[in-house]
Amino acid sequence: MWLLGAGGSAAAGIPTAWDLIWHFKRELYISKRRVARRLVEDLGNPAVRRSIESFIDSLGQFPPADAPDEYAALFEAAYPSEADRRTLLESKIRGAKPSYGHIALATLMRADRARCVWTTNFDPLLADACAKVYDGTGFLTTVALDAPGLAEEVINEERWPVEIKLHGDFRSRRLKNSSEELRTQDAHLRRLLVAACGRSGLVVVGYSGRDDSVMDALEEALEGPTPFPGGLFWLHRGLAAPLPRVRQLLKRAATAGVDGGLVPIESFDEVMQDLIRQIPGLNTSALDAFAARSVVSDAPKARGSRSYPVLRLNAIEVAAMPSVCRVVDCAIGGHADVRDAVAAVGAAVVATRVRAGVLAFGADAAVRRTFEPFGIKTFDLYALHLNRMRVASQERGLLRDALTRALARERGLAATRRGAEVLLTPADPEDPQWAPLRGIVGELEGTLPSCPEVAWREGVSTRLDWADGRLWLLFEPRTVFDGVTAGSKAAATDFARERTARRYNRVLSQLISFWAALLAGDGREMRAFGDGANVDAVFRLGTRPAFSGRTRE
Repeated sequence: MWLLGAGGSAAAGIPTAWDLIWHFKRELYISKRRVARRLVEDLGNPAVRRSIESFIDSLGQFPPADAPDEYAALFEAAYPSEADRRTLLESKIRGAKPSYGHIALATLMRADRARCVWTTNFDPLLADACAKVYDGTGFLTTVALDAPGLAEEVINEERWPVEIKLHGDFRSRRLKNSSEELRTQDAHLRRLLVAACGRSGLVVVGYSGRDDSVMDALEEALEGPTPFPGGLFWLHRGLAAPLPRVRQLLKRAATAGVDGGLVPIESFDEVMQDLIRQIPGLNTSALDAFAARSVVSDAPKARGSRSYPVLRLNAIEVAAMPSVCRVVDCAIGGHADVRDAVAAVGAAVVATRVRAGVLAFGADAAVRRTFEPFGIKTFDLYALHLNRMRVASQERGLLRDALTRALARERGLAATRRGAEVLLTPADPEDPQWAPLRGIVGELEGTLPSCPEVAWREGVSTRLDWADGRLWLLFEPRTVFDGVTAGSKAAATDFARERTARRYNRVLSQLISFWAALLAGDGREMRAFGDGANVDAVFRLGTRPAFSGRTRE
């Protein structure tokens, strides 16, 4: 049997519970503080998360971070109507397609190598994958929380394969707020899981072990006469240790003579690929078709006026990104504490905080010097995967900060953070490299005529975003101000409007071309540090901005 958690669907673009928790917190922040959404849009920005977290904590009405009922409590507060909660969940999974891992698991199911899959997920990705592998629907029995009797019938009659959803839409409410019928159905499914674990082995993947009801069932299964006769294998991604309750479960299983243990993996997709390779005789036609599919077709390079692009986009592909960074397990607190630690030491370090620990780029000596006061337990490498950059996360925020440092270092730019925005301006406007920009927009810096204390500079705002299965650097020409106060804000707004009012298509196209060429350079690698840093952040950008073009039929 398999137990599939939210991590198994992350590569397909489905947000994890961690992602949704931050979505709920942001919605509560916007509604209660009555602030513009654009101010807190970038959840990958540590400053934005600090503001949101501080406000949520100040309310004093929600469970602490990482508490088992934090997800449901925030969900119900942000979306009081159960219909709205279901609508949100449907919107998050709409359009998602099975990843390689789902199709590989369905391939094992067809080969009778995986008969039963228990899942805490509410998405239909495994069912969709089975439809591809079996070339039709009706072969997989999917049992939801509202039909525990069907699950018992299918298991007893061995009508494989079967997928049993332990939660279903139960994820949209707290158990104590549910009907007695729902609580009874939940208990019934967990009893079935306990019984099944006495007859079969179990592989756990993409599941952290934070759900008390599921962990209670797995622990209860160890008390039976024949617990996990086929073994208990817990597939664990990342370098951080699994949760204490998971470690305790595996320790008890080993004491009981159960085969298995903790299996470190890179991702659900990669471990399934490795597993498929080691099993001979499988029908992998669906997997082969998946691997050979073409998702995006690159537009040909524009040649002459007839093939001029319909739209020139202010986006440059991030053609290469770092594959690893440092991860430091220490007793430091949250994002604010990490920021303060870096500032206190004045180290050349880019860092952020995730569940696995502190992720950082920079020289090892500088990273150790920064976090040694917090008692470093482990100091290791952490794998960064492109697929995990689909959502605005701390990892994507780390890449954004590292890329900003690389651009500033190698392109003669000065970087300024303003809330969720990263603003880049010429470090030395008199440098000859800025002559083409001056020819497009005129002067590159100055002060407001009506407010001499307010300085302005020509520049761009930048951020990272995901589209078409790729990571992009988006840039937008901007007038950047320094020294703006409440009294001079209106004057700065009027100045920026007047300065950009006549930048029509031709000028905007020239601006996009200039900034794209400057930011991307000649396509060579850029380094955030470049001074012998042990784990540097190395990037390479595409050499031309994205655009849409006419196709030839």
